[in-house]
Amino acid sequence: MYKHSDKDITCAKWGDVCRNDHYDLAILPWGATEPHNRHLPYCTDMLTAQAVAFEVAEQAAAQGIRVMVLPGIPLGSQNPGQIELPFCIHTSQATQFAVLRDIVYSLKRQHIYKLMIMSGHGGNIFKAMIRDLMIEDPEFTICHNEWFSIVKRDGFFEEQEDDHAGEMETSVMLHYYPHLVNMELAGDGAFKKFAIPGLNSKVAWVPRDWAQVTQDTGVGNPLKASAKKGQRYMEQVVPKIVEFVVDFVRKPLY
Repeated sequence: MYKHSDKDITCAKWGDVCRNDHYDLAILPWGATEPHNRHLPYCTDMLTAQAVAFEVAEQAAAQGIRVMVLPGIPLGSQNPGQIELPFCIHTSQATQFAVLRDIVYSLKRQHIYKLMIMSGHGGNIFKAMIRDLMIEDPEFTICHNEWFSIVKRDGFFEEQEDDHAGEMETSVMLHYYPHLVNMELAGDGAFKKFAIPGLNSKVAWVPRDWAQVTQDTGVGNPLKASAKKGQRYMEQVVPKIVEFVVDFVRKPLY
């Protein structure tokens, strides 16, 4: 079980890497830099994706799959009303595509031809980028995973309307990084919905204006969060990703 602490940061060294003659897959954790209510760190999306990636790599290794977890990318796409908040960093699709293309180029030069983007930020949209890169280079295969979208929250969390620094995300952070969570600072995550019903029911989409939606930058109440809830949830999520990774490495796509 992957655990992070100030004195235990998993980071590959050349002496470790060169002992293996090949790697089957690289996992790239990708998050954002943005406020997460008052109690979670700005880099929450990258940290959770990184923790999941390490746990997946560890369990895949037990099945003979060699996975390298790359350093996490804290560059995300932000909404209006977020970018005005202190130290919230917005990166355009063009910037993210340039970063991803350079990573793909580097991996291919090293004879690694499969990459999983482990996304921790729902605002990042990679599908078009992946299509473009796989048209450019059909030898290289990229898949995209949102760890938080795999298992329904029913039965794990009490708050169902919760998508930013609420009960689920806070519980997962309490599970992986309890020393980075300060529940004494947490706001209640109260938020406004759109006045147009079709936007709430996904008939159409526009980005939410964070200044109009929330007072504490959270969307969803974190006050019922616990490390135990986060652990129970991730015990269901991680094996599903591991199963996919093993198939992704060992089986053809078609």
